Amino acid sequence: MTLFIVRRFVQTAVVLLIVTLLVFMIMRSMPGDPVVMFLGPDASQEQIDHYTAVFGLDQPLAVQYMKWLGNIATGEFGKSIVYRQDIGPFILERLKVTLTIAIPAFLISVVAGVLLGVTAAVRRGRLLDSLITVMANLGMATPIFWLSILCVYIFSLKLGWLPVQGFTWPTENFSLAVQKMIMPVLLLSLGPLASYARQARSAMLEVIRQDYIRTGRSKGLGERTIIFKHALRNALIPIITLMGLQLGHLIGGSVLIEQVFVIPGMGNMLITAILNKDYQLVQTGVFVIAASVSLCNLLVDIAYGYVDPRIRIS
Repeated sequence: MTLFIVRRFVQTAVVLLIVTLLVFMIMRSMPGDPVVMFLGPDASQEQIDHYTAVFGLDQPLAVQYMKWLGNIATGEFGKSIVYRQDIGPFILERLKVTLTIAIPAFLISVVAGVLLGVTAAVRRGRLLDSLITVMANLGMATPIFWLSILCVYIFSLKLGWLPVQGFTWPTENFSLAVQKMIMPVLLLSLGPLASYARQARSAMLEVIRQDYIRTGRSKGLGERTIIFKHALRNALIPIITLMGLQLGHLIGGSVLIEQVFVIPGMGNMLITAILNKDYQLVQTGVFVIAASVSLCNLLVDIAYGYVDPRIRIS
């Protein structure tokens, strides 16, 4: 198992290195000068040259890239051109906001999605199965941006039940924080929940046809024991794969939710940084998201080895 984990760590490090190179080259290939955008159109050439040197943009690309990698290794990420503050603590604060929304959405989608999928598989061909399947398809097909705006219009503007937008830390005002989180969390969990339900249903239908399930029933085991102790564990591999992908998506792909509800998270920050060509902030933000996704995939790979020991030798 140790060799299995070490091999996955090496693969993760290679992926992150490739990501750093790609995001660095893509940002440098975008048109426009970040220093001119920072100073404004009335800046003199002397000012442009001065701040170009201050931000290190006058150095060769190879030197800039290696310097950035060195900064990542030491934890010195530099300063943001747009927000004019240290990038490390700033990204950490934004990441906390995103995780405050993403983690509850992830937990809700996993628990509810798997339970609905298992229920649909056990009740295959019945009304409940059809209802869950239809709702899962609708959840995957509905544009989250449109649904978010619709929910704001109905529950905030028309009914006045929930705040329109914003974010409050639970430590500051727990009641207001929960009210502001209800719509973002539920809407963010909708797509993943539908995916888990579909995947769990398909995996369970495949497993419950196996001979050992019929053997368990013939021995008099209870249906709940057969489903949750034997069938569900053997159906977990594809579900765990989806969990890793969806958790990474929730961390890096909550841009639309953060834009609609004006939540100061990672997605909102990256949009602003990209529009203003804030090289250091975009590069570091993308690296953090890529590292989070890679960590999720690494944990999924390790979980494979514990769920099915045969995978450890692959």
